Amino acid sequence: MIKLSLRMLCLLAIMLPLLVGAQDKPAQRDYPLGAGDDIRIQVFQNPDLTVEARVSENGAISYPLIGSVRIGGLSIAEAESRIAQALKQGGFVNQPQVNIMLIQVRGNQVSVLGQVNRPGRFPLETLNTRVSDMLAAAGGTTAAGDDVVILTGRRDGQPFRQEIDIPELYRGKSQENDTVLFGGDTIFVDRAPIFYIYGEAQRPGQYRIERGMTVMQALAQGGGPTPRGSEYRLRLHRKLADGTIEKLSPEMSDPVQANDVIYVRESLF
Repeated sequence: MIKLSLRMLCLLAIMLPLLVGAQDKPAQRDYPLGAGDDIRIQVFQNPDLTVEARVSENGAISYPLIGSVRIGGLSIAEAESRIAQALKQGGFVNQPQVNIMLIQVRGNQVSVLGQVNRPGRFPLETLNTRVSDMLAAAGGTTAAGDDVVILTGRRDGQPFRQEIDIPELYRGKSQENDTVLFGGDTIFVDRAPIFYIYGEAQRPGQYRIERGMTVMQALAQGGGPTPRGSEYRLRLHRKLADGTIEKLSPEMSDPVQANDVIYVRESLF
C-alpha cells in the first residue's frame, strides 16, 4: 500500500485546482476576455497570489505585486502568459505557472432576438463562434420565423449589416455566409411573410408563405374551395410600393408575395 508523505499531500491539494482548470473545455481557452468577466487567478505554489477579479471597462484588472494588467481582448492562455511574464520580470516568482478560470461571462455577448425559441444574450465562448452556433444556442427559429436572419454589429469601427439565408447555412458546403460573430453583434429573426385567404375557402385565414409558393399551393393551404367556391374565380389583392391596391385575376402558377390577399369567389353554376 502506497503511503503519501504530508508534503506530497500538500502538493496534491495545491495542484488539484490547477488540474481541474486544465480540463476546461478548449472553448474556454480561446475565449476572449471582455469587460465584466469574472475570473479566478492562481499561481502554482503561491496561494497568496490566488485572486478573484473582474475585468474593468478598459480591459484591465488589479493584481497583487504587479498592479494593473490589461487582459481585455486576450484569450485565457494569452492572459495567463502576460501575468506570468509580469511576475517573472518583477522578480516576484522565478518560474510562475499561472492558471485562470472563467467564473462568469459578462463581456463579449451576442443578442439573439425575434422569432427564436430562447431569445436573449449569449456569451461568445470561442473566437470562432458563428451564426449557426448562436442560432442553435437560442433553440433555433420558431414556426413563425423567417428563413432569413439579419446580423448587425460593427466591423473595423463601421456599422455592419448582413442578411443570411438560414437553410443555406446547413445545406451549403461552404461556410462563407456562416459569419464569425463578435461581441456586441445582434442576430434578429423577423416573422415570416404571410398571405391571407378568405371567401369560399375551406380554411380561411392567414398563412406563412413558403419559399417559391404559388397561388395553387396557397389555395391548397387554405383547404381548397368549398363546394360553392371555384378555383377558377380567384381575385388577388396586392399592395404596391406606393400604397395602392392592385386587383388581379391570378393564374395558378403565379407566385404569392408577402401580404397578398386571395379571395375565393362563388362558382357561377
